[in-house]
Order: sequence, then structure tokens, then C-alpha cells
Amino acid sequence: MEYYKMLGDQAFSQLSEEEIFWQFNGESNSIAVIVKHMAGNMLSRWTNFLTEDGEKSWRNRDVEFVNTFKTKAEVLDYWEQGWTCLFDALNQITEENLYATIYIRNEAHSVIDAVFRQLAHYPYHVGQIVYITKMSKNSDWKTLSIARNKSGEFNAVMRNRFSEDDFGSNSSPVCY
Repeated sequence: MEYYKMLGDQAFSQLSEEEIFWQFNGESNSIAVIVKHMAGNMLSRWTNFLTEDGEKSWRNRDVEFVNTFKTKAEVLDYWEQGWTCLFDALNQITEENLYATIYIRNEAHSVIDAVFRQLAHYPYHVGQIVYITKMSKNSDWKTLSIARNKSGEFNAVMRNRFSEDDFGSNSSPVCY
């Protein structure tokens, strides 16, 4: 989860005030709206997640898709609130409660299943944020992964970083 938050943070660092609110068309979501939905989901799912249903009565999912933010700072503050709630909740998970039953919309889930459910949901939206940022920045985009036409250089660095001396001659290959 920390990795996906970092990708979003790096995308935000490239965006202007206007770009965070840009929409391709009336049916698409701006980054601000995606953040509003993600953080709303995080706050609902992870507040008191061990004792309360993950779909809180105070959550209005439909309103999450209407922008009410005025500034990039407001968007980023809400982003941080959502992730803080999630990380605080993840820090409450122990061996004893990992398979405990919790509820989302009255549907029973083990804690681990609820985490996996969100591990599919949040990266999906972070990918949207990154893609919209890339479209918005065009030639000013600063890649968040291996740069185009630089795979060979990246692989050489990784080979040198993880040489045979580090693992011994009988070790299994490392996969990335």
C-alpha cells in the first residue's frame, strides 16, 4: 500500500493547481474526484474496521464523484487523511485478528480478505491518477518507473546490484 501511495504522491508533485481538476470530458473523473472517492472509501472502510461495518452510515458514495475541492492543497489533505486512516488500521492487524470476521455492506469478510479487496481497489485508482497525470504532462512527464528505451540500462544496474557474490553460486534467481 505504501508503494501505491508513493506513486500517487509522485504524480501529484508533477501537477499544477489546474491540472488536478482537469477532466477529459463530462463523464470522466478529475484526479480531485478520484482522490475524493478513494479517501472517502478509506475513511469508511478503515474507521473502527474491527467493530463497525466498513460502509459507514455517514458515507455518501455518490457525492464522492462530485468535486467540492477548491485547491490542490485541499485535495492533498484529504488524500493524506484517507491514507493515514488506512495505515493506522493496518497497524491494528495482528496474528490473532487476521482471520476475524468483519463486515462491508453487511457482507462478512475475514480481515485479510478485506485487505486484499482494497489492495485491488486502491492501485486501480492510483493507476488512473498516474495515467491522467501522464496525459496532462505530455512531454514534461517524469516517469515513475523504468524510462522508455532504458530497460537495458536498468537491467544492467540491477545485475550489478545483485551479483553472484551477493547470493552465492547455488542461489535461485531474483525476480522483479
